[in-house]
Parts: sequence; C-alpha cells; structure tokens
Amino acid sequence: MFIQTEQTPNPQTLKFLPGKVVMAEGTAFYQNVKEATDSPFARRLFNIDGVEGVFFGSDFITITKNDNYDWQVMKPSILGGIIDHFNSKDQTIEKTSSNDSEKSLKKNEEDSDIVKQIKELLDTRVRPAVAMDGGDIIYNNFEDGIVYLKMQGACSGCPSSTATLKMGIENMLKHYIPEVQEVRPVDA
Repeated sequence: MFIQTEQTPNPQTLKFLPGKVVMAEGTAFYQNVKEATDSPFARRLFNIDGVEGVFFGSDFITITKNDNYDWQVMKPSILGGIIDHFNSKDQTIEKTSSNDSEKSLKKNEEDSDIVKQIKELLDTRVRPAVAMDGGDIIYNNFEDGIVYLKMQGACSGCPSSTATLKMGIENMLKHYIPEVQEVRPVDA
C-alpha cells in the first residue's frame, strides 16, 4: 500500500492519502482519544505519541500533532497505523449515526431561505476547497446577520483559518447573500 502525504496550511497538520475510501459519507473529527469511542481507526492513531487530532475525509486522513513532536519521527508510525487499519477488518467508525458535518448542512424544512442559501454555498463552494487542505467546515447558526461556522481537521487551529473565514468565506457569502454581514468561528 502506497500512502501519499501532503502539507496543509497548518504546519502542525499533515494530510495522508491512502488511495482508498476512508469515509463513504461525511467526515469525522476527533480532538482526543476520549472522543474516539466510536472509531477504532482514530483510537489506533491516538496511540501514537504526539497525535492530538484525527480528521477523516472521504479519501484522506488529516493528523494534527503536538508542537513538541517532529513529523520526521511521527510519520513512519502514522503510516504504519494507517496500513494496519486497512489490513484489519475494523470499520473507520462503528456507529452509523450521522456526524456533525452532515447534520449541519442537511436541508431542513424549518430553515429560512437565507439559511438554505448559506448551506448550499457552503456545501457546493466552500467544503470542496477546504477539503483540499485537509479539513471541513460545519455550519452552526445564522443570527442577526452573522454566520457561525466551526473549522475542523487541518483548518482547526490553523494560523490562516481566520483569513479563510474572513477574506474567503465571508466575502463570498456577502456577495451572494446581502443579509450576511459577518462570519465568525465557533470554538468547541
């Protein structure tokens, strides 16, 4: 198995491309081993010293490391953990409950027309671009002209995530939806 790696805008995060499907639907983000109770794959990766975050996309895994560790030391163990997972019969996620990203952008009959437009733009224009950098974006809320979004994967804690939110996403949403005045990040 040949696994490619790619740099992300976040120097603490590396994107791993195993050449196989990681998540058939949606994404999953774990910020510690306690959150990974439903994912044997994430638990396996958190057993590696220095791993502080695991994000699963459709065909990639994004790993965030602790500042005190070096990629040159960690990378072989991570590659081994990914190979071990694909050689096992383990699922990426054991539960079939929908995850945050799918729930956040799901069409809801109770959504206002503005919220429906925001979700559509995020799903079709923003998420594919953010996924290329090893992350995802979660719609949280729209209130008083402010769109609240949560960054995941490589985008969580990335030095350029504020610029992405403000100059990229905010400007695009304001262009298409005049009711949008601002975009703010949500932590948690």
